[in-house]
Amino acid sequence: GSLVRHGLDASQLLQRHPRLVVCSISGFGHTGPLRERAGYDFVVQAMGGLMSVTGPAEGQPGAGAFKAGVAVADLFTGLYGAVAVLAALRHRDACGQGQHIDLALFDCQLAMLANLASNCLSGGGDPQRLGNQHPSIAPYETLPCADGELVLAVGNDGQFARLAQALRQPAWAIDPRFRHNAQRLEHRDALRAALSGELLQQSRSHWLAVLEPLGVPAAAVQTVAEALAHPQAVARHMTLPADRLSVASPIKLSASPVRNALPPPRLGAHTQAVLDELGLSAAQQLALWRSGALGSGYPEDRGGSPLL
Repeated sequence: GSLVRHGLDASQLLQRHPRLVVCSISGFGHTGPLRERAGYDFVVQAMGGLMSVTGPAEGQPGAGAFKAGVAVADLFTGLYGAVAVLAALRHRDACGQGQHIDLALFDCQLAMLANLASNCLSGGGDPQRLGNQHPSIAPYETLPCADGELVLAVGNDGQFARLAQALRQPAWAIDPRFRHNAQRLEHRDALRAALSGELLQQSRSHWLAVLEPLGVPAAAVQTVAEALAHPQAVARHMTLPADRLSVASPIKLSASPVRNALPPPRLGAHTQAVLDELGLSAAQQLALWRSGALGSGYPEDRGGSPLL
């Protein structure tokens, strides 16, 4: 409602500037019974079904609904917003017409349920929490090693046969309980016990060195610091120099690579430069600072805060 009062809502803007692309992001969108409700990532993860499938399975220690470790509803909505704006710009290029994009965190959370939503809609029932296990593939989960957890993502019978070879248990590949994925799912608990018994005898680095040459998908469960320092992250230049304290863009463009010319600015770092560029007098600038329009700070080279 505040944008309407200021003449800045999408319909008013598009009347004056028909080629404009306006992207609105809210918790629940501009239609529906919840259109006036505020939306936060945590709330949307709960309402949008994600938390119901995240966390230990019923009957397991600590069972219950968990939110994701980062604000995925917020982040996915931002990504959908970027894609939508690009699509609208292509439409404008072709037709000369702008438009309004109405994006809701709730909608984007539903969309990112992906196969879980599709299975539910096609009669597959309500998905249940499985911890780190996969509903239709085994072994596809975290398993304990001597020094921490290892992820195994064995996607087919050939990979399982190579896993059995790596663990010095070739008979598993012909064991009627484990030979095919359907049987491995049926005997998931027995499979997990057998795998754990072997993996606990060695470190994660040992097993990764054995599994990688055989093409068995696996990874150590790393901390954030370990992930940022991983040789692959270094090779892909995924962290910026120490003065930037930031992760680099994951977008690798061959003809127009992303530039990181400046570090992230400190709060208010460019305020003075903008005021000077506007040609405001010292008295006008001081009045703005004193009004609180520019925050509570004041450049140190101007003698500290004028509010003191």
